[in-house]
Amino acid sequence: MEKKRKASVEEEKGACFREKVVIEILLENVLLSWSGGKDSSLALYEVTKGEHRGKFNVVSLITTVTKDFERISMHGVRRELLLRQARALSQNLEEVWIPRNASNQEYETQMAKALEKYKREKGITSVVFGDLFLEDIRRYREERLAWIGLKGEFPLWHKNTRELAHSFIDLGFKAIVCCVNPKYLSQEFCGRDFDESFLSSLPESVDPCGENGEFHTFVYEGPIFEGRSIKVKKGEVVLRDGFCFADIIPD
Repeated sequence: MEKKRKASVEEEKGACFREKVVIEILLENVLLSWSGGKDSSLALYEVTKGEHRGKFNVVSLITTVTKDFERISMHGVRRELLLRQARALSQNLEEVWIPRNASNQEYETQMAKALEKYKREKGITSVVFGDLFLEDIRRYREERLAWIGLKGEFPLWHKNTRELAHSFIDLGFKAIVCCVNPKYLSQEFCGRDFDESFLSSLPESVDPCGENGEFHTFVYEGPIFEGRSIKVKKGEVVLRDGFCFADIIPD
């Protein structure tokens, strides 16, 4: 009787493994462009738990890191927190390293190398982005991807940004505003929690999701983390290269 029970358990495990393999074969292998912020978090949510669930197999996240600072490019978030995000998400992470003040050509060269590697070794066909409505940005991405024989996927495209910002909060995501462009927002907004109070205090001219580059965020909790939130505390706010950055510190 005990042998039969063990055999049954092993058969069940084998069936589950075969089912997982079949599912992954049927899904489209993709990379997901990851900034550590709310838009890329919502994009990951959409393709794993939301409307686009069942279409894509996220092979890895891909993030640009500035090697002079060891921080996420543009967002200014410490690399250690990026690595913690990937572990909490149970996702692979591909880091694309660029120097401070890298030219666009240098960025494109390094990114193309990474994309070509994943196309060759993992069979990816697309890259998922969290872009919302900027047509020139989408066109730029699609043109560069086409040179490599890849496509772009935009699961959040043309969603109402005000509704999306509130949905982000309602879903249980938590984030800190890690970077502010002082052309649009005062320094006081930098380091604040991205919550209803933050949204209600934004000037009318600022997009609720910061899609025009008004601000960036770091996400440390939410449904994609499966209960494994990242402990952080807020450090000082500094002005560097024309932007305000809040130093978010691992706790």
